[in-house]
Amino acid sequence: MQTVTRDIILAHCIQEYPLEACGLLIGDEHRVVRAFPARNEARSARVFVADPQDVVRARESATAQGLRVVGVYHSHTNSEAFPSPTDVAQAPDPSWWYIVVSLTRPLAELRCFTIDRAEVTEVVIGEAMTLTSGCQS
Repeated sequence: MQTVTRDIILAHCIQEYPLEACGLLIGDEHRVVRAFPARNEARSARVFVADPQDVVRARESATAQGLRVVGVYHSHTNSEAFPSPTDVAQAPDPSWWYIVVSLTRPLAELRCFTIDRAEVTEVVIGEAMTLTSGCQS
């Protein structure tokens, strides 16, 4: 993942604290190209619901660039950078990448996962990937 993309995600998560932040990941079958911050419609420190208008704008922006939405990111304000049971249950697409940012320590932690039928697999950011294996840029 590009440093700029990572920085956008981290800055958005820190800016929204103490609420959870969320956004979409834009890319193609080989990489995440950029992050698209969204508003958390739930306005909660424990759950997120990406604003539907922001989701539409992210899809339109991706399509205009010949790309698509390939995942989602969100922050955890009170837990580790690992998908919660709620995150796993609500994961909409097994081909997506799921980035979780933990803000429980002074230094934020960002990790990437795939979620397929409740199976959570961590992906090392930057490793060679396909849509089912990683978050590379």
